[in-house]
This record gives sequence, C-alpha cells and structure tokens, in this order.
Amino acid sequence: MTTAETRRQNLYFPGEMLTELQNEARRQDRSISWLIQQAWRIARKELRRIPSTTDYLPGAKSDDGEAET
Repeated sequence: MTTAETRRQNLYFPGEMLTELQNEARRQDRSISWLIQQAWRIARKELRRIPSTTDYLPGAKSDDGEAET
C-alpha cells in the first residue's frame, strides 16, 4: 500500500477569498485543504501555459543592453 507524502504548509488568503473557500468547502462537505488540492489539479495545466519571468524572449535585451539573438 502506497501512502502519499504529507507536509504542512501555511497559506494566506485575502479575507473575502477565504470566506468563499470556507463557504464552498462547507457546501461540498470537504476541507479547505481538499478544495485547494482539487483546484490546483484542475488549474495546473493552464498555469503552465503562462510564461515564466525567466523564459527566453526572442529579441529581449540582455543585461548589457544588447538584443539577444
């Protein structure tokens, strides 16, 4: 039997968002943790489509002001 790794992590949400999370968790009779995990699984693929600040951008200027080729 395989057990999932469990780690504790504190997350901070704006008050209004936390209230919405609490209401949705109550509606689904689930924990906020479960709700956040499901939201991450659903959103992960879409979030990977957003470029990172470290992604290479053609024509972007390097630190010395020269355009990279």
